Amino acid sequence: MCDSCAGPRRRPLTDPAGLAPAMSSLAELDERVCDCAACPRLVEWRQRVAAEKRAAFRDQHYWGRPVPGFGPVDASVVIVGLAPAAHGANRTGRMFTGDRSGEFLYRALFDVGMASAPRSESADDGLRLYGVRITAPVRCAPPANKPTPAERDTCRPWLARELELLRPTLRSVVVLGSYGWQALLPVLSAGGWAVPRPKPEFGHGVRHTLRDGDGHELHLFGCYHVSQQNTFTGRLTPEMLRGVLQNAKESAGIP
Repeated sequence: MCDSCAGPRRRPLTDPAGLAPAMSSLAELDERVCDCAACPRLVEWRQRVAAEKRAAFRDQHYWGRPVPGFGPVDASVVIVGLAPAAHGANRTGRMFTGDRSGEFLYRALFDVGMASAPRSESADDGLRLYGVRITAPVRCAPPANKPTPAERDTCRPWLARELELLRPTLRSVVVLGSYGWQALLPVLSAGGWAVPRPKPEFGHGVRHTLRDGDGHELHLFGCYHVSQQNTFTGRLTPEMLRGVLQNAKESAGIP
């Protein structure tokens, strides 16, 4: 969670497409993401979850707002997920923080030297990321963890501008799951990256190198999502996740 997001709430925003392109920095973008109220179904759901809470967290204050990206403004690797979890990031205000999926991801990031600690429990726990930023194509927790296509498209300008601001340092993208993959490809194409036709299919361990008009390269990696459905069944193991992250790190030139 960005520090500025923790301040008083301002007037809700309903036009990401009109606002996001004007953001001049990631700090400004993160701040404005937190005010977005463009999707009524998502607004109602995230706020209801924050009010009703899960029994285990009944004494905690839920974030209950859109969740900004997390990581340094000069990251050379970006991890793209799906959306905040109802009782994870929707509670803590930080991507992949406070749930089992986050535990799995941050442990792997720590193991490959891209996080300062193996766990991320709250937005003020002091954890830092090194060379990597975590984001998502949808910034609000959706019912049943399933955003609609319209909600995905409405939220797209936030991700597009985030990647645009990261472009000077961005070298690799790790996409967690097929939903993020399908959501990301149009963003990359619109951003000037030459996405092959037919579009590359998602798969764990797949790798594609995209180029822009100036010949710059962007390395795109597919990875099964860190959902419990995958991690509890062994479809995604810690070794598999570490392997993808290490490849992305090396492709980005991070020592």
